[in-house]
Amino acid sequence: MAKQAVLVGINYPGTAEELRGCVNDVLRMRKCLIDRFGFSSQGIKLLIDTDKSYVQPTGKNIREALKTLISEGKSGDVLVFYYCGHGTRIPSADDTKDATKFDECITPCDMNLITDNDFRDMLSEVKTGCRLTIISDSCHSGGLIEAVKEQIGDSHVNPPKSGIANFFSSIVMRLLGACGMSSSRIERGSGQESFTKKIELEDGEIIEAKKRYLPLDSYVTLLAEQTGQTNIKYRDIRPTLVKFFGEDSSPSMTLANSTKRNGHRGLVSMLRSIGEVNSDGAGTGAQSLYMDKAVMLSGCQTDEKSEDVYVTRTRKAYGAFSDTIQKILSERRKDKKISNKKIVLKARDILKRQGYSQEPGLYCHDRYVNEPFIC
Repeated sequence: MAKQAVLVGINYPGTAEELRGCVNDVLRMRKCLIDRFGFSSQGIKLLIDTDKSYVQPTGKNIREALKTLISEGKSGDVLVFYYCGHGTRIPSADDTKDATKFDECITPCDMNLITDNDFRDMLSEVKTGCRLTIISDSCHSGGLIEAVKEQIGDSHVNPPKSGIANFFSSIVMRLLGACGMSSSRIERGSGQESFTKKIELEDGEIIEAKKRYLPLDSYVTLLAEQTGQTNIKYRDIRPTLVKFFGEDSSPSMTLANSTKRNGHRGLVSMLRSIGEVNSDGAGTGAQSLYMDKAVMLSGCQTDEKSEDVYVTRTRKAYGAFSDTIQKILSERRKDKKISNKKIVLKARDILKRQGYSQEPGLYCHDRYVNEPFIC
C-alpha cells in the first residue's frame, strides 16, 4: 500500500491579497503525514510560492500534480490532496447544471483558475479501491467537488430551481455577466470581506484575521497584473484565461469559451439540461456514480469564507481550520484514530467556540463517514 500526497500552499507574496498562513499550514501537514500517518518524505510533493526552489503552485503545475497523484494511485493506496490559499467563484457558464450557480475555484499563484468542474473530472479517474482525501482550507471550499453527498454541512439546503424557472433564472444570470455585472455586491468585492480585522479569542489571545477569499474585483485586478490585459470585465474572465494560458487553462474554461462562440448551441444545451440537477444539487445518477471515490473536508460551506490567522503576540500564522485539525490530532495518541465525521464535528465546535463564523463540512459516500481520517 503506497501513501502519496500533494500539498499546495499559496501566500501570494507581494500582492494586495497576500496571506500569511498557507505555506505554514502545508509544512505542518507534511510533518503530520510523516510523523502520524506513516507517509515518506519522498511520497509528498510540495507546491509553495514563498520559495523558488520548490515547484511553483501555478494552475498548470497544480493540475498536473493532482492528475499524476490520481493516475499513479492503485487499489489500496492512500492519497491526499491538501490546498491552502485563496478561493473564489465566478458565475457558472451553465448554471442550470450547478446547484450554486457559481463555479467554485481555487486560485493558483498565476491566477489560472482550477474549477469545481475540473476537480469533478479529475476525480472520476480515481481507481476503485484507491482512497483520496481532499482537505481544502479556502473560501467557498464546500462547493469544490460537486455530486459528492454532503454528510455535514448546509451548502445544498436551498436546492436549485427546476424546470422553466431555473431556465429563466439562468438567462438573467447570463445577461448580468454579459453586462459585466454580478448578482451580489459581495461577489463583486465591494464589501470589505477580504480585509484584515482584529479578533479576541475566548482565551484572550488577540489575532488578525483575513478571509482566504478573492472577490471578483480583486481577482480581476490580479488577473490583469498577471496577463498584462486591461479593462477585463467579468464576462471576459474565461476568454482571457484561455487566450493567455492556452492549453494550460482549465478545460472547463475552454469549453465555456467554445459555447460562447456558438451561442445557439449553448441555448440548446441549456434547454436540454433542464431537470438534470436533482433536489440536493448532486447532479444525475450517472454523474454521482463516480463521485464516491473521494472524501473531502472543507474549511467552510459553499457560501462562507475561511480565515487566515496571524497571532500578534507569537507572530504565528495559520488557517483557522488547518490549525484546528492539527490541535485535534495532537490531543490523541498516534495509534488512536479519529473518523472523518468526528474530526469535522470537533472542528466545527472548536471554531464556533473561538468565535469564527466558518463551518467546516464533510463530503463523501456513506461508507466513508465513519472511516478513519486519511488512513
